[in-house]
Amino acid sequence: MPARTPAPFTPLDFQLVLLRRMADHNPELVEDARRRLGAGAADMREANRRWQAMVRSPGGRGSAARYRSVLGPPEAKNRRRIGDLECEALLWPVPLWPDLRFEVLLAPNGAAWNEWLVRAPGATGPDLRTVEDLQPFSCVVDEVARAFAPAQPLEGTAPSRWRLRFDAADTQGVVHTRTADFTWGLLQAVTDLPRT
Repeated sequence: MPARTPAPFTPLDFQLVLLRRMADHNPELVEDARRRLGAGAADMREANRRWQAMVRSPGGRGSAARYRSVLGPPEAKNRRRIGDLECEALLWPVPLWPDLRFEVLLAPNGAAWNEWLVRAPGATGPDLRTVEDLQPFSCVVDEVARAFAPAQPLEGTAPSRWRLRFDAADTQGVVHTRTADFTWGLLQAVTDLPRT
């Protein structure tokens, strides 16, 4: 009996991979999103298993080639300077979040420097003024960093996670130091840091 050809990894599968990492922070939001995609919990686990196998495969493709094979050609390519480094930014649409794009920043040697969700060019993000405006799944890293500058980047708890430390007022005007946790660049949670 001939070996069965595995089903191709699709953009739907990729969205399930993004959600899988977010489930640690927001299981209810992830479950709602998964249902909107018409996928079950087993589909999400299988997509994650297959993605991890692709990422860890010894003869696997590099990040940019892997994303192109799964998501197709990028919707946009832009040159971007970050400090002294000039990068190429590749952007793909993410149907689950129409106002966001999945961005891969490539270093001059073609290595993926960063992979996360960003606001789509021309899309308007939320008006972030107080900590109450920071709702899970509502904004991305650079929007929080700009709204509550100067935000300090902190080490994330996993490769697809980022953290920011910043000062923000609540609706009563009381300012506290807070941390924001992001998965794949999308806000997951905000924590009030204890006063020292």
